[in-house]
Amino acid sequence: MASVITRDIVEEMDSVDYVKLRVGGLPLNPKPPLNYQIVFSPYGLINEYVEDAIVLDHGEIIEKQSMTELETIKFSKPFDEMEAFLTSGGCSTLPYTYRSKIDYLDYKTIRYPGHCSKFKTLLDLGFADETKVPVGDIQVVPRELLASLLLEKLPINEKDVVLIKVLSRGLKNGKNLSLEYTVIDYYDEKNGITAMMRTTAYPISITAQMIERNMIKERGVFCSEEIVPPKPFFEELKKRNIIINRRIEYE
Repeated sequence: MASVITRDIVEEMDSVDYVKLRVGGLPLNPKPPLNYQIVFSPYGLINEYVEDAIVLDHGEIIEKQSMTELETIKFSKPFDEMEAFLTSGGCSTLPYTYRSKIDYLDYKTIRYPGHCSKFKTLLDLGFADETKVPVGDIQVVPRELLASLLLEKLPINEKDVVLIKVLSRGLKNGKNLSLEYTVIDYYDEKNGITAMMRTTAYPISITAQMIERNMIKERGVFCSEEIVPPKPFFEELKKRNIIINRRIEYE
């Protein structure tokens, strides 16, 4: 979804100063100490936090350490004071696709306040390392232990919410233009479908249907930002009650 939103920004503006992607899948009823729940592989979560984040900075694709550049981000209550920090993977192919069209682009993961500090302490202590360490008479891989404990101790697929905010600024017709996209999608009570399922599976299904209907005419291997038309895509999301609020501000 974020990739198609980014395409919409590029098509709207004559030039783009920055695009800042902020995304998080979160429990509706957070429980300490991490205020998080398992909605996909714990190994994937650990990788997001350990591997370097990719950032596009004025034509250069650079790597930055994940779980850094912590910031506060606000949505409507009860999500009016969340935190966001760099993580790997979220930018996907966007820095490469828009290397010559966007000056700066990054991706940060949204969490409840305090999550970053607590989880980063585990990483700093070596709990994501893949080298075996002696524990009594056996050898243990710390990352395997951490993944097992996350699966055992954290809730799994309880009621959730997905928060998305995309911030951008650029020029259109010689004027400064800011575009902000916001999504707050909740667990589907009627059908028992998590918000994470809705916001990941529905966009894929919509894209497949667009190909079948010949709304996407390209054939071969493409990134979604290259071929998915934003406005029809947003309308299809709306039919599934995934609402993208778009705010426009000229300066």
